[in-house]
Amino acid sequence: MDCDEGRSRVLAAAEELYSQYGIHAVRMTQVRDRAEVSLARLYKLYPSKHHLVAAYLRAHGQRRRTELAGAVERAAPVPAGSRARLLAAFDHMLETPTEPGFRGCPFVNAWAELGGDDHERHPLVTEAVQEHKTLLRDHLTELAADYADARGVGEQIHLLIEGAMVASSILGADAARPARDGARAVLAAAAAGPAREK
Repeated sequence: MDCDEGRSRVLAAAEELYSQYGIHAVRMTQVRDRAEVSLARLYKLYPSKHHLVAAYLRAHGQRRRTELAGAVERAAPVPAGSRARLLAAFDHMLETPTEPGFRGCPFVNAWAELGGDDHERHPLVTEAVQEHKTLLRDHLTELAADYADARGVGEQIHLLIEGAMVASSILGADAARPARDGARAVLAAAAAGPAREK
């Protein structure tokens, strides 16, 4: 088994276990067993649990952002304009709570367990969580390029998505549906500004 294969197996095992049981509850030996690698190989790839958690979050974030970009391009190619593209992004993100086994945003969950401001805070996890949220916000800002205040629009849509994800994890997928009306309202208000969308 080469390093790439071992890394892929470990990250897949970590994602499955962390999403099902949470980070604190899962030991490195459980990841080893699920990935079918030796403990020595596991620690060679990831010197600590925090290294593994950060790597899992980065891989998960990259995959999710790639999926989002693809979904937007399929639903609303560039000529469609910012409004259609942002709503396509919003709709794609709100599909996540309907997926089997959804237990909330993995980044919010990781932040709650290891990235907050208490004694268990770890910079590797904090950086991975903040990196994903920043990249997602920046992507939404890019999608909002037709608006006079693209940054403001992107940030508002980002906050609506984040809120919808958290509400869904607590109250169920239906709790996020009204957020789309909020997104429409944000985009309508932005279109009424000094520079209208294309």
